[in-house]
Amino acid sequence: MHLCLTTRACLLPLLRTSAGFAGRACATRRLPSALMGEAEHDPLVQYIVLRRDLQETEGWPLGALVAQGSHAAVAAVAEHWDTPACRAYVAPDAIKRMTKAVLEVKGEPQLRGLAAKLEEGGAAHVLWVEQPENFPTCLATAPARKSTLTPFFKKCRLSSWHDVKATSGAQQAPEGT
Repeated sequence: MHLCLTTRACLLPLLRTSAGFAGRACATRRLPSALMGEAEHDPLVQYIVLRRDLQETEGWPLGALVAQGSHAAVAAVAEHWDTPACRAYVAPDAIKRMTKAVLEVKGEPQLRGLAAKLEEGGAAHVLWVEQPENFPTCLATAPARKSTLTPFFKKCRLSSWHDVKATSGAQQAPEGT
């Protein structure tokens, strides 16, 4: 459930080309026909779930929360790179059709509970734990069919983030988030 150093090394060839895709990604130039047919009726989707309390109670700025969700989303793709769904999701001819849903939960207990449900249900995901503070900030699923993932998120609400001024005494987001 955590990003490993070898995963980061696997992504470097992807980031070093002008097209943004190289090395292992070249094998995903075209979506397999079976995946293309499914995409019309049951699209690949990635869910990102953020903790609402980090903004409202702890005073984290919107940018720090977006960074946390981005970390989790990239980590989920990197850790599950070898799955057909993940490769199809980031294939060059599918990249402009990516679908993400950003949801929210009240706080850490709800985020951990959701992570446990995803684990029990066999849904690939990453629980992003901010370091060195060592506390979970969000989670992201690996790309999968919407019909497979949607049942896990029925109790989550669509996020409605806004820029909130940090309240006095509120914990600030760690630098570099």
